[in-house]
Amino acid sequence: MDSTLLALVLGLVIGAGIATMIALAWRARMSARAQASVDLPEGLTDVLGAMDDAACAVDSSGLVIAASSAASRLGIDLGATLENAELRQLVRAVRQGGSESSTFRLTQGGHSLSPRLVAARASWIGPRLSLLIIRDVTEQERLDQMRTDFVANTSHELKTPVGAVGLLAEAIESAADDPAQVRAFATRIQAEAARLGQLTGRIMSLSRLQSSDGLGEFDAVAIDEVVTASVEAHAVQAASAGVELTRGGDRGAWVRGDAQILIEAVGNLIANAIVYSPRGSRVGIGVRSEGGIVEISVADQGIGIGEADRDRIFERFYRADEARSRRTGGTGLGLSIVKHATQRHGGEVRLWSRPGRGSTFTMRLPEIAGPDVDDDAAARKKKKDKKEKKDRKRAARMAAATPTTTAANVRTDSGELV
Repeated sequence: MDSTLLALVLGLVIGAGIATMIALAWRARMSARAQASVDLPEGLTDVLGAMDDAACAVDSSGLVIAASSAASRLGIDLGATLENAELRQLVRAVRQGGSESSTFRLTQGGHSLSPRLVAARASWIGPRLSLLIIRDVTEQERLDQMRTDFVANTSHELKTPVGAVGLLAEAIESAADDPAQVRAFATRIQAEAARLGQLTGRIMSLSRLQSSDGLGEFDAVAIDEVVTASVEAHAVQAASAGVELTRGGDRGAWVRGDAQILIEAVGNLIANAIVYSPRGSRVGIGVRSEGGIVEISVADQGIGIGEADRDRIFERFYRADEARSRRTGGTGLGLSIVKHATQRHGGEVRLWSRPGRGSTFTMRLPEIAGPDVDDDAAARKKKKDKKEKKDRKRAARMAAATPTTTAANVRTDSGELV
């Protein structure tokens, strides 16, 4: 009996030992297989396929096992090894677990990819796998730099006329006994004040064009009226500069937009053409309607624009000829307003130029069918009524600000002036 019980206990111990050894061997085998496995977690491929950013799963050797469609734009291809040293270093840093982030300029094969500024993050997802997510922040960097430059340039441009006005005021005080000097300084103050007003006005126009809610509803706009108003507004400037303005091309074209913004944009092109044209030359304003597109072109016979300046000519405060712009009081915002005004109307601006032969700026806008005569008359009446209402409100505000009541600003019960 005792020997039987002892044999049973011994058998149980031996069986448990064998089972334990089998379990340990199986666990070791599974662990080794997991360590060597490069199988992707379930659903990772679908996630990568839906991502807009560049992302990929790589093994311990840097081989790309899976990748999003955007990864190829940064030189990351499925089945290839990561070529960028910074990305390989980031993957190595997470082999033992965790995640790491880094921001750097992405290069490929030692050559710049534009270059691209990227924010990369590597995360451990398995013993031999890492997930790499790369976000291209080049455009964000460019916008931040533009914002910084805009503030710096605006401060610089405003400082010049403001400083000039202060110095001229001191000069007037010193020359109080000399009427001729006072008049001369006062004239210069008026010129600086006008320059300051022009600069602030254009900054406000540009800010309104760039804001998401800066524009109201668009209406049908006759290009003939836009061109006529722009030419008439710069006739005196052209005559003073000895430059002839000529108009030609198609008539009767219509676009949908804001007439005042388009007049300002075309006017900026005409003003620039006059400034950069020699005396006795000609500035042409032409309109062409074809294929659903209206082209408004302003061509001059001036100094032209060099190759190096063409890519930057539409930047805020950029001047191709700094000395000439200073002499003529240019703000460096005119062409930037033209670009943004055209884009807000669904169009684009094109430039042709040759140094010494002149330049041609072309605004391309989507064309619409012109309104009927009755609709046109109704639109004119609506515009007139709107202007009259605006004038009445302005007069009312001026009357309210006047401390004394006269026969010219007595209000009726309805609030209208009589």
